[in-house]
Amino acid sequence: MTTVRIKDLPQYVGEKVTVNGWLYNKRTSGKLQFPIIRDGSGYVQCVVFKKEVSEETWKTADEVTQESSVRVVGTVRAEARAIGGVELGVESFETLDLAREYPITPKEHGTDFLMNHRHLWLRSSKQHAILRVRNEVEKAIRDFFYDRDFVLIDSPILTANAAEGTSTLFETDYFGEKAYLSQSGQLYLEPAAAAFGKVYCFGPTFRAEKSKTRRHLMEFWMVEPEVAFLEFEGLQDLAEEFVEYVVGRAVERCQEELKTLERDLSKLENVKRPFPRISYRDAIEVLKKNGIEAKFGDDFGGDEETIIANSFDKPVMISRYPAHIKAFYMQPDPNDPTLALGLDMIAPEGYGEIIGGSQRIHDYDLLLQRIQEHGLPLDAFQWYLDVRRYGTFPHSGFGMGIERCVAWITGVPHLRETIPYPRMLNRIYP
Repeated sequence: MTTVRIKDLPQYVGEKVTVNGWLYNKRTSGKLQFPIIRDGSGYVQCVVFKKEVSEETWKTADEVTQESSVRVVGTVRAEARAIGGVELGVESFETLDLAREYPITPKEHGTDFLMNHRHLWLRSSKQHAILRVRNEVEKAIRDFFYDRDFVLIDSPILTANAAEGTSTLFETDYFGEKAYLSQSGQLYLEPAAAAFGKVYCFGPTFRAEKSKTRRHLMEFWMVEPEVAFLEFEGLQDLAEEFVEYVVGRAVERCQEELKTLERDLSKLENVKRPFPRISYRDAIEVLKKNGIEAKFGDDFGGDEETIIANSFDKPVMISRYPAHIKAFYMQPDPNDPTLALGLDMIAPEGYGEIIGGSQRIHDYDLLLQRIQEHGLPLDAFQWYLDVRRYGTFPHSGFGMGIERCVAWITGVPHLRETIPYPRMLNRIYP
């Protein structure tokens, strides 16, 4: 007899199959029981009719508890009203392990309780749907870059360098020397771009930000492309094409998950190029028109980003920030060196910055000057300066945090639900 995953059951209508899974829920109506089984690929309603099964099977189905592991044998029947369009007419129902007093019940639970039981909360339908969307987003990212001939470069997690400022570094001991958990793979991608032309890295990054906002995690995953001979306008085009592709893939392939999450698909379907592009000065004016006292040189926080994004119905790209509030490696605007050729892409609906990027400084003397101005240890950056010593070239790249992107696509209010095991200011368990 064939063992079948639930998502494949429609291909077996009229056939007897075996399904292995867990009891998600059940209801009883007289001589009928309707256990709902999940196996990670989907959900199926089983129909246990007392007259058609043994007394032992009826008793087992009656006594099985939430999240017990089970093996069900039955005939697949078409049923338009059922989940997935099929149901399983049960012949035998076996409990492999009886789950006793499963802690997460259909009643309301507090967030702290659910986070303490994150290892079990993953089984819930909404959490399952969110991480399914994340899975599709990650596959879309890899497909996007692979299909465009980018080479994946696995940047190190342990580093001697700071990429985004020293105040948010996690420090560790490296055999008597100081080392840090990576804030970004970018610095290591720039030399790789000289070897391969178009590269990207995709992995965990760490920021020791003492922040409790819904937009921050201590550990998150980031994708970062870097392209040789790509200048600022081309970088904006790449960021735009990338986000359109990733969102489009999620909408196309995660219909059921987004339905479970009650996501308004019309807002995602509107994510089509071209995106609005404004300057930092334009953004200041938008804030002023909305009653915010903003002046040139101010950095934008979450509230300011939301106000700016609410002026548009698509992601908006803000460029040419004051150089002094941006990272040391950003190329100055040739028309106004006080501005950096950097961009932030702000997602609609209050999800904040999803992409940050720039053209990089490729002039050796200017980069050396910036490293010194930022008080960074010169010895630790000699290898980075080598990229400018030996065949320097204009190049650009950006980074996108996966969790913020997934939060926006799914409509989830907090990043903690978009990563399997979130690391937050006061949480490292489980």
